[in-house]
Amino acid sequence: MKRFKGTDRIEVFSDGVIAIAITILTLEIKVPDHIAVERHGLLHLLIDLWPSYLSIITSFIAILVIWEKHHWMFTLIERTDRKFLYWNGLLLFFISFLPFPTALLAEYLLHPEAKVAASIYTGTVLAISLAFKGLWMHVTKDNNLLNLKATLVATAETKHLTRQNRYGPPLYFLAFLISFLSEGLSISLCLFLTLFFAFHDSLAQK
Repeated sequence: MKRFKGTDRIEVFSDGVIAIAITILTLEIKVPDHIAVERHGLLHLLIDLWPSYLSIITSFIAILVIWEKHHWMFTLIERTDRKFLYWNGLLLFFISFLPFPTALLAEYLLHPEAKVAASIYTGTVLAISLAFKGLWMHVTKDNNLLNLKATLVATAETKHLTRQNRYGPPLYFLAFLISFLSEGLSISLCLFLTLFFAFHDSLAQK
């Protein structure tokens, strides 16, 4: 398969897609209208928006960690191929889709259909995890895409990403299964896993 040297264009494109996705999240916070404020008070209405705050914060942290992990991955590779481009495109698709389940969660977290919204949300996060795993597996399949240092030395960073991608999908799948029983617990687990992996990433890069 033909390989392409350099990753600058892919990184710039990916950063643009991720930046748009993370910006769209904030659009889901609706400013209370004047009539509602006159009836219930602005502070009360702002407090009632807590499902929006929770879902947006969870998604913002998730996308931020994905971006950091994606950037970290690109420090370990120096060339790409067509399969890499498609795997990366699939990952970006699920990232750009995340604002939709985030909006569903914000709107229906306190609704009887909350489990449906939580299932779609956790399913999307699971899909992101699987897409990243597929991308990284392709990168490390024969090590031809890694830079010379990562290929010859098998750096701690490479091993860490491989290990994280081994455990991430099963844990997010567990969150997806839990969403059918408890929407609150499943979303809490997603947030915990995101923070946990972010913490371990920071330790691995020291």
